[in-house]
Amino acid sequence: MTIRAGIAGATGYAGVELIRLLGIHPEVQVVLAGTESYQGQELASVYPHLRGRIDLVGQEAAAEALAACDVVFASLPHGVTMALAPAVLGAGRRLIDLGADFRLRDVATYEAWYKKAHTAPDLAAEAVYGLPELYREQVRGARLVANPGCYPTACALASAPLLKAGVVETRGIIFDAKSGVSGAGRGVNLGVHFSEVNENLKAYNIAGDHRHTPEIEQTLSDLAGERVVVSFTPHLVPMTRGILATGYFTLRRDLSTEQAVELFREFYAGEPFVRVRPAGDLPATKQVWGSNYCDIGVKVDRRTGRALVISVIDNLVKGAAGQAIQNMNLMFGLPETTGLLEAAPVYP
Repeated sequence: MTIRAGIAGATGYAGVELIRLLGIHPEVQVVLAGTESYQGQELASVYPHLRGRIDLVGQEAAAEALAACDVVFASLPHGVTMALAPAVLGAGRRLIDLGADFRLRDVATYEAWYKKAHTAPDLAAEAVYGLPELYREQVRGARLVANPGCYPTACALASAPLLKAGVVETRGIIFDAKSGVSGAGRGVNLGVHFSEVNENLKAYNIAGDHRHTPEIEQTLSDLAGERVVVSFTPHLVPMTRGILATGYFTLRRDLSTEQAVELFREFYAGEPFVRVRPAGDLPATKQVWGSNYCDIGVKVDRRTGRALVISVIDNLVKGAAGQAIQNMNLMFGLPETTGLLEAAPVYP
């Protein structure tokens, strides 16, 4: 099997990470690298680290060209993929959206948070949320997958065992998260200039203002079987890649750290990309850099009656391109790890 893949938004950070990872995938050939800014240019001249490894030239991501691929990865600003989706799906192709257009099932919620009319509400209702550890069987049969956001991935994986077991309260959940600068994208933005970010740490879009908030709440509500509202505070830190999310959960019953760790181990048993640390061992972002892993550490604070969960991912891999490929593997009946376990994380 050779899967012909097209990428819309191939020269953004997530798009070029797709190209890097798909370049070592044994069952995929990237046949279209769609870009607005670099049409007619060799991608290796835009990203020299790929020189000698790819021979792609940037093209217009026209709907007709994308519809000729077996699978399309859309790494585009919100509001753009929903316009491409009908043509791609109408041609019988699969679509994996790395943007936000199909992550929220409720169109009114999307429109309220993204300040944009949704033009494909029927597809929003059909889309499968592509977090394989929680929605694997739905992904297998999907033609449209909404790849989760980076923060929601880290937060959901930190929450799932506790909420499914019913050992924590569904009220008062707090996430304190830090992200590297690549999460802001490749575009010019004063807030991510070197002199603004270096030796600096800042919170942004706090008190329920971040657009990932309803996405986190949607997944946690699925897990809990009731509506969950969270406090989510993101921070920008002076590093290129990585997310570290700390979740604070109020326990419903007494639980030791060792018991909490065992709960996570049982929940994620057999999961190839979630690594649960032993009690007393907490993960750091560098330990998953360049990989599709999510590493999780758990500590119970019996003094306050809380469980603290630390979840780390590479925002461009498990938080974007790697998870998209994980979803593609499921959609095409391939082993889920294909093309994603060839190399260990990069350290230091």
